[in-house]
Amino acid sequence: MTSVLKRVIFWDFPRASWQYDVIVVVILAFIFLTPREIFRDQPKAQSIVLLPNDTAGVEVFYLEPKLLLETIEAERFQKAARMLERRDGKKLQLYRLTPIFDSEKDIKGFMAYTKLVK
Repeated sequence: MTSVLKRVIFWDFPRASWQYDVIVVVILAFIFLTPREIFRDQPKAQSIVLLPNDTAGVEVFYLEPKLLLETIEAERFQKAARMLERRDGKKLQLYRLTPIFDSEKDIKGFMAYTKLVK
């Protein structure tokens, strides 16, 4: 029994043998059938994130760069305004869109400042 366990742990079977194939199937089953909660795998954050803010009537959002980088600079504001126009049943009006730069001056995201419209 210990020799079989030792061979399984060290994967000491010749390729194309039935034992090798069984181990491959067990590994693939583990990869594809294990629930994500086991590893605390979290889904990727949303592309638009509402940030905490203390100013009444103003909401601040972080927008991922991929949402606006393919748009020419002159149309970014209008595209962001359309994306944020209705959020959670509230009518929002974009009044400022600020790019976030890294140390190499590459855009890493956008800050969008909106006001509630009554």
